[in-house]
Amino acid sequence: MSSMQVNDLETYLNRLLDTAKFHDYCPNGLQVEGRREVRRLISGVTASLDFLEAAIAARGDAVLVHHGYFWRGENPCLTGMKRQRIALLLAHDISLLSYHLPLDAHPELGNNAQLSHKLGLRETGRFGDQGIGMLGTLPSDVSNLKELRVSVEQALSRTPLVIGDDARLVKRVAWCTGAAQDYFGDAIDLGADVFITGEISERTVHLARESGVAFISAGHHATERYGVQALGEHISEKFGISHQYIDIDNPV
Repeated sequence: MSSMQVNDLETYLNRLLDTAKFHDYCPNGLQVEGRREVRRLISGVTASLDFLEAAIAARGDAVLVHHGYFWRGENPCLTGMKRQRIALLLAHDISLLSYHLPLDAHPELGNNAQLSHKLGLRETGRFGDQGIGMLGTLPSDVSNLKELRVSVEQALSRTPLVIGDDARLVKRVAWCTGAAQDYFGDAIDLGADVFITGEISERTVHLARESGVAFISAGHHATERYGVQALGEHISEKFGISHQYIDIDNPV
């Protein structure tokens, strides 16, 4: 089994994801430093306690996630839940690498690009803060909201919450994974027939009803499972280290 230095891994990922150009809500890169040598990389959506315990059981040297730690505005003290998580990493000498907006936006390995592959969407443009949201067209066999709803449910193995008339014709689609419901207004202004994201807010329902543009809430976790998997597989193929994705179920 091949190995690489964790600092070399971080340097490569920072360059690949172009982290320097993003103004994010958290630090991107190596958040917790463990052992220098990485032979087994474990990826997952969120660095929760359940995920860390699973990564330890899988004998990971480093974990790669989309949702890490040290978010803007949170209490910086290492107490309670945060202490427990970080103490577990340190006790087992495991590194934590986390990439948020840079992973959402990457044109090939990113969450939005990977979601387009899962749903058969064809990208025609970008929108939103730092160009994270995507515009595009639907597969030729999808012509109305009901067909799209069924397609999303089958692809993501999760029943989405849909605001809109099943019979509504849809052609132009906008999407952005995770908690991107605030991009809905931009999608409407750009002429989308339907917007797909992870979460939904109370006000979003009224906006969808009054604008006539359909809204699909397909799950924050469900829409963001694929970027980190693709990134982990890319690292494994390029450098020969072992990679395993571990999914911790989350209904949100």
